[in-house]
Amino acid sequence: MAALLALASALSFGISDVTGGLAARRASAITVTLVAQLVGLVVLLPALVFLPGEPSVAALGIGAVAGVGGSGGLILYLRGLAIGPMGVVSPLAALVGAAVPVGWGVLLAGERVTTLDVFGIVAGLVAVVLVAVRPRQLAEVHTASTVLSLLAGASFGGFFVALDATPPTSGLWPLLGARLGGAVLLAVVLLVARRRLPDRATAPLVIASGMTDMAANVLFLLATRTGALSLTALLTSLYPVAVVLLARRLTDERLSRLQISGVVLALVASALVAL
Repeated sequence: MAALLALASALSFGISDVTGGLAARRASAITVTLVAQLVGLVVLLPALVFLPGEPSVAALGIGAVAGVGGSGGLILYLRGLAIGPMGVVSPLAALVGAAVPVGWGVLLAGERVTTLDVFGIVAGLVAVVLVAVRPRQLAEVHTASTVLSLLAGASFGGFFVALDATPPTSGLWPLLGARLGGAVLLAVVLLVARRRLPDRATAPLVIASGMTDMAANVLFLLATRTGALSLTALLTSLYPVAVVLLARRLTDERLSRLQISGVVLALVASALVAL
């Protein structure tokens, strides 16, 4: 069940990234992110009623820390994409974002993994890079974009770790803290940067991105409640597979041989972890 929830979370994150990315081509990425987070907040509120959980200072506080870290990572990520090659920034951030919770769970939290899990973890980390990387852009990499992508990935990984550290009986309340904390940070950045809100034509994409992003967060949190962080975070971090497959479908982007091999390897990794 944990594996299925994590894979469903990866698919939702992939849909959110594609719709958000298309929206960001028409409007400021910061405003798209802020509005999408507010949409997610609207979706989360009724879910808090239907899914049982106990609100607490720990749940909301740790969730808020996770949200600020995740939103801060997103700002760093967008800046890295702006000044560096996407084909290098994206896989580096995704790799570190997967490696942080895996390392935390196995090395620090003492989670036990089987031999199949180890092979699945290694295969999954390699798959993330193969799916996202574009070899022609490797020559364009420079120090600033590399540092930004590494910091962004660490922030994304920290978001997963923090959510997993919330009280097991808190239900979805940590996500409320995360969404409020992240929205406040983005609002401050937006006031400083002075960007316009998305127009009506872009609104459907932003709404879709916000709804699927919240669905992904809910699925991930439920997955960590029933499975090990190291494995659920790894499967969730396979979202670049969904991104490239959906991008190929919606924008006619062609997959390279490396990307195809990465998709296959991701499927193998998922099977190993599920077993």
